[in-house]
Amino acid sequence: MSTITIRDGLIVTQDAKRRILRGSVVIEDSVIASVGAKADKSDVVIDAGDRVVLPGLINMHTHVGMSMLRGMVPNDNLDVFLKKTSEFDSRNTKEMIEVSTLLGAEEMLMSGTTSFLDLYYSEDVIADAVAGTGLRAYLSWVALDEKFTTQKGVPIKNAEKFLKGYAGKPLVTPSVGLQGVYVCSKDTVSQAFDLAKKYDTIVHMHLSETMREVHDHAGKYGERPVAWMGKNGFLSDRLVAAHCVWLEDAEMIALAKAGATPVYNPISNARLGSGVADVKKMLKRRIHVAIGTDSTASNDNLDLLQDMKFGALINNLAPQDVLDMATVNAAKALRLDAGSIESGKKADIILLDRAGAFMSPTGTRNAVSNIVYAAEGRSVSISIIDGKVVLDGGVLLSKKFDGISEKAGRLAENLWASAK
Repeated sequence: MSTITIRDGLIVTQDAKRRILRGSVVIEDSVIASVGAKADKSDVVIDAGDRVVLPGLINMHTHVGMSMLRGMVPNDNLDVFLKKTSEFDSRNTKEMIEVSTLLGAEEMLMSGTTSFLDLYYSEDVIADAVAGTGLRAYLSWVALDEKFTTQKGVPIKNAEKFLKGYAGKPLVTPSVGLQGVYVCSKDTVSQAFDLAKKYDTIVHMHLSETMREVHDHAGKYGERPVAWMGKNGFLSDRLVAAHCVWLEDAEMIALAKAGATPVYNPISNARLGSGVADVKKMLKRRIHVAIGTDSTASNDNLDLLQDMKFGALINNLAPQDVLDMATVNAAKALRLDAGSIESGKKADIILLDRAGAFMSPTGTRNAVSNIVYAAEGRSVSISIIDGKVVLDGGVLLSKKFDGISEKAGRLAENLWASAK
């Protein structure tokens, strides 16, 4: 058994009482053994006297295979964005997806994300690329109607093949995804939920992202997307629905009753002019909202701390609510026994420098506020995932990241040269 003691830190536990303690955290193998007391002996001792210790952040919606599209798609509406990204996807290669994945994984790890939920095709390539980085990956193979796809083969069959082939892989959890109701028939959505039940996993999709999506769907089917999904039995606690910008009260009530998880993507929605999700009202409805970055194509980075700050500001949200979205709420949606620092939970923990210029002064009274409003990705000094140190002193320990930025730059030049 290997043990790590994080000694004398300011611990933001995110437990049921949201306690903030001064003390130590002891990790045994991949699990938190104790909080508060010191271990008699440890293989590794981390002095956290000048650091905030908190659960690792969970990015609940992204497309990591698109990381090389950073800055390549101009600010425009979602329809233009999807057309442009679809053009790039049609020219994508396995190497580009691998490099994009490592580029995105590098950024997430360096800015405090310990788990991410992805939505893309070629999730097998992404799973293989992320293996060995230490990052915990929840990967949803996107399904849509065949007439709309750039995938080879039948998307829903591709999704099931991925579910079968990657079950039980270390730090990788496969699931099924849906692009959105605008390219998914009732049959495709039904098949996706059938797969989720068969393999006991989640369904991850875009939902009610734009006003046009909602109005077009209502015009075609006589019902708004959430109401249509409810009528057809597709609302459940398996559903992780990215965006949910355009919801009426009745739809929020339906999502709350079903136990579904909307994912707030404030920067991406602002960049594409999609609108601002009424998260404050969702929280009043007791909906477990999570938060995500979306891809670098529509956000320009994967630093979840930036989305937490921006999302809190534009909705005037309490910092504690936003931190919950990035930790306990996200963990619950993923069925991940993490998201808080408590005995028996998975040891996914990050340490932020509270003595540096960005977060000083930080104590028990303002720790959560400073995490949400003041911290930056570069505040993260140490990341521990599944009981293993993956980032130490701001330096990633996996060799898989060596030279990845340079390789991404070379590949991107070729992609830019072929862009219309």
